Amino acid sequence: MPTDNYGENYDVTSRGVNDQGNSYDHRVSESGGHGYHYSNNDGSYYYSNTNGSTYYNSGTGHSSYTSPSGNTYTSTNTTSKK
Repeated sequence: MPTDNYGENYDVTSRGVNDQGNSYDHRVSESGGHGYHYSNNDGSYYYSNTNGSTYYNSGTGHSSYTSPSGNTYTSTNTTSKK
C-alpha cells in the first residue's frame, strides 16, 4: 500500500484517462479520506489530497498549495531568458 507525503497509507481505487487525454487516479486513505491526482497533457498536475489540502503545478513555473485549514501559498518562477 503506498504512503502519501503525510505518512498516511492509501489505496488507488480507480484510474484512467478523461476525454481531454489527461490521466487521473482516485485515492482512499486508511482513515477514509478521498483524494485525486491529475496529470495533464499541458505538463500541469493537480493533487486533491486525502487530508483536504490541494496542490497545483502549472508545469511552467507557477504552483499553488492550499492547506487543510484553507491557507493558500503560491510560488512563481520569474526567471527570464537573456
